[in-house]
Amino acid sequence: MGLTASVLAIDAGNSKTDVAVLTRDGEVLATARGGGFRPPAVGVETAVDELAAAVARAYADAGIASVSHVSACLANADLPVEEEQLATALHARGWGASVEVRNDTFAILRAGISEPRGVAVVCGAGINCVGMRPDGRTARFPALGRISGDWGGGWGLAEEALWHAARAEDGRGGPTELTRTLPAHFGLDSMYALIEALHLEHVAHARRHELTPVLFETAARGDAVARSVVARLAEEVVTMATVALTRLQLLDEETPVLLGGGVLTAGHPQLDDGIRDLLSSRAPKAVARVVTASPVLGAALLGLDRVGADAEAQERARAHWES
Repeated sequence: MGLTASVLAIDAGNSKTDVAVLTRDGEVLATARGGGFRPPAVGVETAVDELAAAVARAYADAGIASVSHVSACLANADLPVEEEQLATALHARGWGASVEVRNDTFAILRAGISEPRGVAVVCGAGINCVGMRPDGRTARFPALGRISGDWGGGWGLAEEALWHAARAEDGRGGPTELTRTLPAHFGLDSMYALIEALHLEHVAHARRHELTPVLFETAARGDAVARSVVARLAEEVVTMATVALTRLQLLDEETPVLLGGGVLTAGHPQLDDGIRDLLSSRAPKAVARVVTASPVLGAALLGLDRVGADAEAQERARAHWES
């Protein structure tokens, strides 16, 4: 079939999926995009069917039927048992001789580093943190929400803002501009009206995430309560990163800490400054930077790591997405 396809890279998030087919020397033969990957909502097989549609398009464009290795970084693969279950489901599709499934946070981490060594904190709808060393050791958290000790993420920030604003309006909490800015986003004149609209679903539940940017805008205008929520997120990001660095014995070495996801890549000055200030005191050798590269690049690099590709091949793959 001409060029030998070595890696199928999959980055599957809740809202979209990107796949790519690469040779061992890092050449990208084909790419494709599909829908979101949500096994908890639709079941494993239905979710994998969604992946299959994108994979089929990429294989057809590349003129291949299979690869040596499938590197899949998947949302909702939060526990090792879930990774194993999903790896079995992907292997059954016959897309490659071997399959490795990781949580999609690993894709963001690997996309931002030149070797598999570092820590990534991702804050999108939720929050997660992973770390890795070249010897294969990893650090991770279950990242299942409050039951696994998590706080933060876009949904969590919106809920926290609503909590403070509701209490401020009825007198249980201190004053905050959030009592005005949150309902105003939906054209309402009070928190009571917003609470009623959310409860009766006159405002769809899914729209709550729209309140996270309002929280940051209110904080940027100096509101003390909104600023306290942003400061708490900076604290949480640095706590997760520091724990991961400690577990991997990287606290005393210069190590990249990658920041990804919509909340951490949005350029909020208070949040960015807070994270860097706290890191400088708790992990002075950590080097924080934002990851803007496509996460499917990370899945591709993890796949090339697995098949023993050289540094030149990895740079060729990186150039495809960063050019």
